[in-house]
Amino acid sequence: MAAYGLYSHIQSNRRRSLALLIGLFFLVYVLVYAGALAGEALSANADLDTLMQRAWSDLIAAAPLATLGTALWVVIAYYFHQSMIDAVTGGRQVTRGEQPRLYNRLENLCISRGITMPKLKVMESDALNAFATGMNDRQYAITVTSGLLAALDDAEIESVLGHELTHIRNGDVRMMVVAVIIAGVVSFFAELLFRLWSYGGLNFRGRSDDRRGGGGAGLAVLIAVILIVVAYLLSFIIRLALSRQREFLADAGSVELTKNPDAMISALRKIEGRGELPGATSAIMEMCLDNPREGFGELFDTHPSVDRRVAALVKFAGGHDPGPLALPPRSSDVEEQSEPPPPAGPWAGGQENEPGGAAEGGPWGSPTGETARGSSSDKRFTLPPPAPAAGDGSASEPGPWGPHGGA
Repeated sequence: MAAYGLYSHIQSNRRRSLALLIGLFFLVYVLVYAGALAGEALSANADLDTLMQRAWSDLIAAAPLATLGTALWVVIAYYFHQSMIDAVTGGRQVTRGEQPRLYNRLENLCISRGITMPKLKVMESDALNAFATGMNDRQYAITVTSGLLAALDDAEIESVLGHELTHIRNGDVRMMVVAVIIAGVVSFFAELLFRLWSYGGLNFRGRSDDRRGGGGAGLAVLIAVILIVVAYLLSFIIRLALSRQREFLADAGSVELTKNPDAMISALRKIEGRGELPGATSAIMEMCLDNPREGFGELFDTHPSVDRRVAALVKFAGGHDPGPLALPPRSSDVEEQSEPPPPAGPWAGGQENEPGGAAEGGPWGSPTGETARGSSSDKRFTLPPPAPAAGDGSASEPGPWGPHGGA
């Protein structure tokens, strides 16, 4: 793995992926126990210890079904997660004939390092972003937005592709997909239990005081709610716990592939603040090249800031930071603008001595009426042509500034 120099990172990602899957089943069992505890509290009047023992027995009985359901969810996500992501983002697979510029660069990068070429997809969006998905060589895919293709030059596009290829090679993509599966399972069960408890809680609140307060039902329900909330928060924290170092390493891997740190830096500067994918879930945004969604400073950010990533490339890869970059207008934006005024002739401009002034063009004036009357920098105001020689028969004919000289 000399091309990347990240063997330990890859091995760490594999261990994390396995730990995340084990943690997924643990969180599901916690949710099942919480649901059983709330159910026992709403159906029986007993002390807290008795309710907890009954809930534990319910968990043992329900564990095979919960395990089967979770495993089925994992299998479905394993095989169909790409289809679900494409349904949300609208990404479509493209061929060399459709996107030769993009396809050839990805192919060249893969050939240079002996990497199996992933599928290539394009998402129609003005946003500037890209992401990689998949769990194995047959599934890996890189999706880029049409806005990214329009805004970045060839070297920058190649750097973005190198970044996503590094994510695939390092195992970051597989780990992120597993984290998304965990979040989906836990969120589903947590919401289901909250809805069931809310419905049952109405009946619970309607019971007599002696049935409610005589045992530990109220405390049991409180414990169940706390367990559900903790499991839900853990599923969220798991995604945040995935090292942000993966983005620094992917940036470095891109430079390793392309030998062009400046292209990676300029790509990041162009993408900065322009990567929001409309309608995309937070799970998809977390897999993107840049995730502009932030909260509480950088505490809950899934990506380091562009400034930090650029600073790392400048320090360790010898790149140069141009600072925030403004994008050139898109061709569609230019077409939407009004037609420019026709070229001004030597007599262009308004007639200052006529009603309407600059808004009314002279006989050779601009139909738009856009003049800078009195402006010394407006080169459209020129001296009138010299008067014709006397006796040529045209001296008496009035011109745009009145009778010619010699009239």
